[in-house]
Amino acid sequence: MGVFARLATLLKSNLNDLISKAEDPEKMLHQVIIEMANQLVEAKKGVALSIAMEKTLLKQADAEAATAAEWERRAMMAVRANDDALAKEALTRKKEHEGHATALREQWAKQKKQVDQVKLALRVLNNKIEEAKRKKNILIARTRQAEARKKIQETMSGIANASAFETFQRMEEKVVQLEGEADAASELAEEYSGDHLAEKFRTLEATSGADGDLTALKQKMGLAPPPPPAAAAPPARVEAEELGEPALSQAEQDELAAALAELEAEDQAAQARMKR
Repeated sequence: MGVFARLATLLKSNLNDLISKAEDPEKMLHQVIIEMANQLVEAKKGVALSIAMEKTLLKQADAEAATAAEWERRAMMAVRANDDALAKEALTRKKEHEGHATALREQWAKQKKQVDQVKLALRVLNNKIEEAKRKKNILIARTRQAEARKKIQETMSGIANASAFETFQRMEEKVVQLEGEADAASELAEEYSGDHLAEKFRTLEATSGADGDLTALKQKMGLAPPPPPAAAAPPARVEAEELGEPALSQAEQDELAAALAELEAEDQAAQARMKR
């Protein structure tokens, strides 16, 4: 009965405890199924042996009963032969075999009861193994899912690390600061090397041209008043005498031209200093 004691221990074992204690639940589940299958094979051998013993006891009991009946027949023959002494001996043998038959039947009854019990235990074990096989795939799937969720949580924990985000924000602020410093340096370089007055006039000329085109378009569409009529052009050359002003002498004209040339030279020198 040692086989069935081990079966009882196996059936009482908690599969979840085995899984929790195992380093690899999937491998442990496979090992448990293999162990259960081995126990089932051993249990079938024990049940087969018990059934064989039961049948042997029943045959022995029937044989003893048949022998007792034979000695009873012989006792009857001795009585018909008027040999009472021989008849008594035959009846004694009959009684012995009847006792043996009774004892064997009692052992057979006990053995049959045990066989019924082990058959039931075998069916329970077989059902447990089939249930374990069905649960094995489910438990393996749950194990793999739990491992995947654990890895996801570990990854999310790494992503949610506050220090990493703080470092990223600090680097972003550093980039913004560098961009500001570059813009300031460019502005200072333009302040000391550029001609702002000329730049303003270029901007004014560009915008004034666009404004003039827009006004002309509105006048063409009738959305603006037409331009005023052009005034008569003055004579190309007006003599100083016609304007009532005294004419300049040649010397005065030369002096005026020299002054204009000097002013132009000073202006060019000032522009050159500003560019440096």
